[in-house]
Amino acid sequence: MFSILLSLMASAIVVGVLIASTVSIGSMVFFGILSFILSFYLIAFFTRKKIKAVQNELQEIMLVGQQRMNRKVQQFQSKPGGNLKLIQRQIDADQNQLYKQGLEFTSRLEPFKKWSLLMGRQIATMQLQFSYQLKDYKRVDEILNTRGLFKGPLLMEPILVAMKMAREFKNEEIKRAEKTFKRHLKWFRGDRATLLYGLMSWIYVKEGEIEKARDLLSKAKDAIDNDTFALNWERLSNNKVKNFSNAGLGEEWFALYLEKPPAPKQQRVRMKQGKGRRF
Repeated sequence: MFSILLSLMASAIVVGVLIASTVSIGSMVFFGILSFILSFYLIAFFTRKKIKAVQNELQEIMLVGQQRMNRKVQQFQSKPGGNLKLIQRQIDADQNQLYKQGLEFTSRLEPFKKWSLLMGRQIATMQLQFSYQLKDYKRVDEILNTRGLFKGPLLMEPILVAMKMAREFKNEEIKRAEKTFKRHLKWFRGDRATLLYGLMSWIYVKEGEIEKARDLLSKAKDAIDNDTFALNWERLSNNKVKNFSNAGLGEEWFALYLEKPPAPKQQRVRMKQGKGRRF
């Protein structure tokens, strides 16, 4: 890493100057370490500023793209008689284009890997998210299986852990999904654990482990105030397994592509009786 190398060079220069000045060994050690720390901090500070500027640019691109899609949906909802399938295809195409743009944008962060120890993992994390949204599951699995201290993705958010669990489920690695759930659940408290509880209970249901799903939902009800868990627990308790649904968990759940979201609805125009033209 350039930051460490430059900091070591700065420290060596300071120590060399102090040796020529015939100061004590203790002073040389102290100022040598101090110069290394200060140099490393200054380099890290300016590097973070540049990284933040690039990340903000990416966030702006994603925000503008999302706002554009929201306007399309609003326009569709306000105009009766529109083609539902057509607008859905347009929104899907816009989303894919936005995710591709974001994925390509991550290459602009590559040069910072020489300066930041965790940049490689941050890039892998972003690529994991964009690749999953693009349904490039082969690439997703490659990223998740990457080994190395500074290479694999940082699973610091529930949605990222859920993506890993979803891929393990799709790859018929149920025990691994269960292990991932238990390992990461302890890091998420309250509402942040909602998606993981919902996904693991869904996996149990799909695997025919109804009692496991019901027990997990019972724990989820106690830990989180969420109507979806209570409703699904009632469904399983009343043998209504076919009605089990995590739709109530919202956009994060639908982002896993395990359950289809409801289609956007159009506003209906009601004709007032007695106001129409008579013939």
